[in-house]
Amino acid sequence: MILNRRKFLSHTCTLGMASATLSSCLLQLGLSRTVAAQSAQDYRALVCILLAGGNDAYNMLAPYDADQYTQYAAMRSDLALPRAGLRPLGGTTTRGRRLAVHPGMADLQALFADADVALLCNVGTLLEPFDAAALAAGSARLPLGLGSHADQIAQWQTAICDDRVAQGWGGRAADLLQGVNRANGISMNISLSGNNVFQSGATVTEYSVNAGGEGAAGINGYNDETAFGEYRKATIDALLAVEQPHILRREYGKRLRAAIDAQQVFNAALQDAAPLSAGFSADDLAQSLRQIARIISVREALGATRQTFFITVGGWDHHDDVLDRQAAMLPLVSRGLREFRDSLAQLGVLQQVATFTTSDFGRTLTSNGKGSDHGWGGHHIIMGGGVQGGRFYGDYPEIYPGNPLDVERGVYAPTTSVDEYFAELALWFGVPASDLDIVLPNIRRFYSPGANSTPLGFLAV
Repeated sequence: MILNRRKFLSHTCTLGMASATLSSCLLQLGLSRTVAAQSAQDYRALVCILLAGGNDAYNMLAPYDADQYTQYAAMRSDLALPRAGLRPLGGTTTRGRRLAVHPGMADLQALFADADVALLCNVGTLLEPFDAAALAAGSARLPLGLGSHADQIAQWQTAICDDRVAQGWGGRAADLLQGVNRANGISMNISLSGNNVFQSGATVTEYSVNAGGEGAAGINGYNDETAFGEYRKATIDALLAVEQPHILRREYGKRLRAAIDAQQVFNAALQDAAPLSAGFSADDLAQSLRQIARIISVREALGATRQTFFITVGGWDHHDDVLDRQAAMLPLVSRGLREFRDSLAQLGVLQQVATFTTSDFGRTLTSNGKGSDHGWGGHHIIMGGGVQGGRFYGDYPEIYPGNPLDVERGVYAPTTSVDEYFAELALWFGVPASDLDIVLPNIRRFYSPGANSTPLGFLAV
């Protein structure tokens, strides 16, 4: 219903120059705001980085113990990274094992040593807890479309693995909490990558901004300080001031007017952002993180006490050339996180911003002769937000032939569900435990919202 309305309104627009503004805040404008279930006096933000395509997580986070590395190298064959080049991490897993990150992730190694980053092992989409016997017998209930990019990337955003829905858990959280922000037409959910499911709720959707420039795109030339620009602005304002007799035209005019006003508020606030002393690289991820840091720096001007941010980094479907491609791409993630950490520390909000990675799925430990294929469980990064850093969470599986978690060809089933992962983040963000199953409908299959402890313990809630 929401997607159909968006499509209808965007395609019935007779002012084509307004489409960029509409994509930012078409749906949330004019819609009622739900009062938050609890007061939010302090600022908190979630930053979701989607590694779209399925990151080969067993080369991002690899075994370092000699015996486990030997098993890893045997299973990965031509995909195995040389042990001498791996960057070992301090501490051990729940099994007492040592792990190491990819050779190109020196910054992540340092962030882990500084306890600003935690690593979550073998997490993925699950319908319910399972045991090895059920998995081996084929009686375990599996997520819908396991191995499918479209299904799995959606399930990581919706946290619903047995149905295809158009609302994400970030959108449902915003539905509950949006009322704590100032009612100025700017959504709690801000996207650097356009429309996405994660931030779409029943009454809230994403506010799309650019990684560079002014921030929120508007009507071309509306703010030009020229004679023609002033004429264009006066003409558009006059058209929108007319009370339209047709209900759809009237509603469209109201929303376009509100979208223009919101864009003015957003860009005016961003123009006053103080320069960031910490530098950012020129790649797309770093520039998106830079823009997020700038937006966070003007949170008071925007009247925001809760915000989510979303970035898609594509190109991780490495069926071939996985070693060369990861050697080029993983350092950008590692460096971008370090640069973002430095800026958040400069702003004094590192502990108030939780940055986390997601991906469609992990990949096969076995090689297809060129790269790796679609897998299931993978490993992920959490930074800031009061993270109990320098530690491993979840269960990094032992690698050996015949492991019951090995579904086929080195596809390891996850031992931690996305529901537990996201419940930890949602509780920290301010979602009341009593409303957790509104945000994560299947959470009670894995965790009791009334428990005295958090699902995984990586954030101090």
